[in-house]
Amino acid sequence: MADRGDRPIADYAIVGDCHGAALVAKDGSVDWCALERFDADPLFLRILDARRGGFLAIRPRGDFTSTRAYLPRSNILRTEFATANGRAAVTDWMPVGRTASAGPNDYVTLAAPGWLIRRIEALEGSIELEVTCRVAREYASRLAPLAPHGRDVLIEGTRLALRSDAALAVDGDTATATLSLQAGDRRYVAIAPEGDRVDSTIVDTLFQVTRAFWREWIGYCRYDGRYAAEVERSALALKLLTFAPTGACVAAPTTSLPEEIGGERNWDYRFCWIRDTSLMLHALSMLGYSSESHRFWEFLCERMEEGVAKLQVMYGIGGEAKLEERLLDWLQGYRASKPVRIGNAAHAQRQTDLYGYVFEAAMVYDKLGADLTPGDREVLASVADFIESCWNQPDTGIWESRGPMRHFVHSKAMCWLVVDRAVKLLGKKERWVRVRDEIWRALCERGRVDGHFVQAMDEGDPRRMDAALLQLATLGLPVDRETLRATRLAVEKELSRGECFLERYTTEDGVAGGEGAFLICSFWHVDALLAEGEEEAARSLFEKLLAFANDVGLFSEEIDARTGELLGNFPQAFTHLGLVNTAVNLSLHARHGTRAVRQGYAERARKIVTATFGWRGALAALLSRGEVRMAGSRDSVLRLEAIRPPATLPA
Repeated sequence: MADRGDRPIADYAIVGDCHGAALVAKDGSVDWCALERFDADPLFLRILDARRGGFLAIRPRGDFTSTRAYLPRSNILRTEFATANGRAAVTDWMPVGRTASAGPNDYVTLAAPGWLIRRIEALEGSIELEVTCRVAREYASRLAPLAPHGRDVLIEGTRLALRSDAALAVDGDTATATLSLQAGDRRYVAIAPEGDRVDSTIVDTLFQVTRAFWREWIGYCRYDGRYAAEVERSALALKLLTFAPTGACVAAPTTSLPEEIGGERNWDYRFCWIRDTSLMLHALSMLGYSSESHRFWEFLCERMEEGVAKLQVMYGIGGEAKLEERLLDWLQGYRASKPVRIGNAAHAQRQTDLYGYVFEAAMVYDKLGADLTPGDREVLASVADFIESCWNQPDTGIWESRGPMRHFVHSKAMCWLVVDRAVKLLGKKERWVRVRDEIWRALCERGRVDGHFVQAMDEGDPRRMDAALLQLATLGLPVDRETLRATRLAVEKELSRGECFLERYTTEDGVAGGEGAFLICSFWHVDALLAEGEEEAARSLFEKLLAFANDVGLFSEEIDARTGELLGNFPQAFTHLGLVNTAVNLSLHARHGTRAVRQGYAERARKIVTATFGWRGALAALLSRGEVRMAGSRDSVLRLEAIRPPATLPA
C-alpha cells in the first residue's frame, strides 16, 4: 500500500468545505488533506512523496476495478469498487453548511467542523476492504505516532483522531482495519477532532446537510447554455476553492505539482492571488453569484488600507502578507520533481497589471447592484492616481517572471484599463484622460511590430509573443479588428503546441527547465476568435478543450501537449474560471454578437446577468424546476453544537 508509487494528476478528485481540501485517487487513497485551512500542514501528502507522505486508503483486497463520479450537483465524491465477488462504494466529503444565523440567501457565511468523512457501503455480494492510515506531520519530515483510545485512534501532536465504527489496529505510525462486508452493510472512517461526537447518525446527518448545501448553492446558477454540465462542475470547483472565513480564494489547494515532470517549476498555489481571485469572482458573478464578489471586495479593501502602492500580488488566505518561500529538501517531489516549495517569493514582485483586475472587480461589484461607498470610491481614485505615477515603469508581468523586469504590453494594457474605468466610474478628470491617451499611444507606437502587438515594448522582435495578449480582444480596448487578428495569428504561429494548446511564451524567465501548455491560454484563444466573429472555429476549439478534463470534469493548470497528461497544481482555479468565462462568452456572442464579447468584464457580466437571463426570470425558472425549493431553506444549516460541546465551540 505505501509503495504503490505516484498516480497521474488526472487520477485525483477534490473534496472540501470552503476551508480546507483533500485529494482522493481513483484507487481509494486520500493522498493530500489539509483540514480547516488550505495552507495548513497537511495530514496526508503522499502525492508529493510516495514513501514518506501520509495517506488514508480504502480499497478492496486483490484485483478490482473502480469508477467514480460526484453526486449530482455537489462536491461529494462516490467511488465504486468491483471485485469478482461483490461491489462496494466509498463516499467522500468534508461537511459544510450554512450557519443558523445566516440570511435567507447567504451561502458565504458557513460552518464547517473540519472533518473528512469516508462512508463505506457494500452494494452487492460480499467484499473485503482494507483500510490503512498513516499521518505525516511537519510536511512529512516525520510520521505521527498513533495511539488507540477506545474505538478511536489519536494522532500525536494534533487535536485530531481517526474515528470509525470498525475495529482499528495500531502498529506505531500505522492504523489498519479489514472490513468483511455483505450487501447492505455500512461503515464509516473519519478524521475529526477528539472531542466531537461521531456516530453513524451524525455521519448521515452531515451527509444530508452537505448535499443540501451544494445542491442549494448550485441551484442559483443562471447559466442556461449548452455546456451546463461543464459550467456547473467548474462553478462547484471554484466555490470549493473559496476560504469562507475571509472571502479569499486559493489559486489551487496544492503545492509543488510540477509544470514539467522532473523539472523545478514547482510552486505553492495555496494563496490568494488578487488577479486570479478577481477573475474567479467575475466568472461566478456572470453565473449569478454576487455574495462571493462582495466578500472578496471586503477582503481586498482591507489589504489596501495601508495604501494601494503596497498592494501585493498575493496574500495568505487569512490576509497574511509574508509568504516566505522555503524548500523542503527531504521530500522526493511528485515523480521526482524537485524542489518541493512552501511559500511563494512572487508575493514581493511588482505586477502592475493586477490593478486593472482590481478595478474590474470593483466595476463588477458596482454593475451587479452593490453601492460603492465614498470610501470605496476614494480607494479606486487612489488606484488611478497610482497608475498615473507608475504605468511607464517596467514590471514582472502577469506570468511572474523571475528574470529582469520589462515593459510588458499586457501590463500596460491593464494600466490603460484602470484609468479608462476610473473616467467611466468616478468622473472625467482631465489628467486621467491625458494618461489614458498617453498609455494608448505608447502601446501602439512601442508595443506593435509588423502590425501586431508583441510581448514587451521597445524590443522590436515580432517573434517575442505572449499568450496573455489574447486578452486584449475582450478588455474594451480601442484596438481595430485587423490588429487583433494579426496578434492572434502571431500568437498561434509562435506559441501553438499540438492541435489546440498554447505555451504562455518562449522567452527566458529566470527559471530553468520547461513547462506544459497553459490551459487558460487556450480558453483566451477561444475568446479572441469570438471577438473576431469566428464563432464556428471558437466553438470547435472550446469543445476540443473540454475533452481534456479528467473523468470527473477537473482541470489542472497545464497540460502536456503531446500526451494530454495534466500538469501543475490541481484543480486550478485559473483554468476553471477560463472555462466558465468562455462558455458564457459563447452564449453572449450567439445572442448579442461580436461587439458584446469585446466589452470589458464588468459590461459582459451586466449584460449576461441582467439582460440575457434576467434576475426574476432566472429565479422563477429555478423555482419551477424545484432546484431552489425556497428562499432561506434550512436543509443546509449545519448546527455545530450537535457535534461539539458548547464549551469547545469557537467564540
